[in-house]
Amino acid sequence: MDRSLIPGLALVLASLGMLAWSLFLRRRHRLVHDLPTSKAQGVFIGLVELKGTAEAEAPLRSYLAEARCVHYGWTVEERWSRTVTETYTDSDGKTKTRTRHESGWKTVASGGETIAFYVQDDTGAVLVRPSGAKIETCGLFSETVSRGDALYYQKGPPDAVSHSDHVRRFNEAGIPLHAELFIVGRARERADVVAPEIAEDREAPLFLISCRSEERVLSGYGLGSWITWLLGLAAAVGAGAVLGEQSVRFAPRDDYRPLFVGGGAFLLLWSAAWVSMVYNSLVGLRERVRQSWSLIDVELKRRHDLIPALVAALDGLRAHEQTVQTALARFRAQSVATPPGVAGPDFQGLAASLRVVAENYPELKTQPNFARLHAELVTTEQRVALARTYYNDTATHFATRLERVPDRWVARLGRMQPAPLLAASDFERAEVRVRFADGD
Repeated sequence: MDRSLIPGLALVLASLGMLAWSLFLRRRHRLVHDLPTSKAQGVFIGLVELKGTAEAEAPLRSYLAEARCVHYGWTVEERWSRTVTETYTDSDGKTKTRTRHESGWKTVASGGETIAFYVQDDTGAVLVRPSGAKIETCGLFSETVSRGDALYYQKGPPDAVSHSDHVRRFNEAGIPLHAELFIVGRARERADVVAPEIAEDREAPLFLISCRSEERVLSGYGLGSWITWLLGLAAAVGAGAVLGEQSVRFAPRDDYRPLFVGGGAFLLLWSAAWVSMVYNSLVGLRERVRQSWSLIDVELKRRHDLIPALVAALDGLRAHEQTVQTALARFRAQSVATPPGVAGPDFQGLAASLRVVAENYPELKTQPNFARLHAELVTTEQRVALARTYYNDTATHFATRLERVPDRWVARLGRMQPAPLLAASDFERAEVRVRFADGD
């Protein structure tokens, strides 16, 4: 290979790398921008975005700041410096010596802790398991001290590094209790109660826990995308100039055609990749709408299979069996969801019907079988309500994307259409009671 081509090829690879990174940041920007912010009470299985405060029943105590928090990490660095004398041979072949000064910081101690916590808003709280998340922390402690300061040995190791200047830098960052958080991650159902939790999912496009606001997160992704795009364009123009010099060596010095060729190729490739990115994101969102609809079917099928077992449990309640079983029979036929606008047995919540029965017959409340029946059906109706809410959220978001320019032009390639919304119902969801630590 002609070595004169190496700089040009290196610029081509740099341009492609910048292009890929720019599109990656742009996908992150679109994901965060397009996800609707869910309330804690409306979170269900799937990718969600939440805003709220960090709460915990038994918060941590950070090492340096001794602040109550749910996550923290700390480091202690020690400064060192030294003078180095080296021998070298000059251009005349003579041996000479020279000295240079070196300095830097070395980490001498570090640590941290993380616990599961809740993100709380005005509607409730959702459990967050932060393992595997990208955590953007707040500053908790930062101080630089000399050996005469009590902090130097109180929070740092007793031994010094080689060539130490006896100056240490203490830094700590974390998520303090009650801090405002912005979270994007995959929600799943908890094993202990009928409630969601947010945890690591390797297939999720993003798991972010940030002390920054949504606006600042978006600004970071957007600015990073544009900066890498400009760097990629500059590298492409440079590659065109270097590679084009070989073919137009005898052309006038003011020939700018290679520059335009390199820049034009970059813009063409970026445009094609951008259209592909937008289309794929719309397809992913459409599949998320379909998945959320299938969640309703899953929960209704669970309810359909549960009813016969619950009816058998009522064998001892013969005095009220007809009234209760009449309410149960309304739901035995419904094993799949009824699409909006289509006639079908999509009735109101069964739990409300049973409450009416219990009010008419107070003695039912003392029957263990009826109590178990009521608890199971309330839980089932909660799951159905959560599935419907999640479907409406994703369907609304998808419809908005299809109307937004330039997404609507790309959506025409796949002839995408918005999904209808479900009408509101009176399903209820029980409160998940959690005792948080009090404020300082």
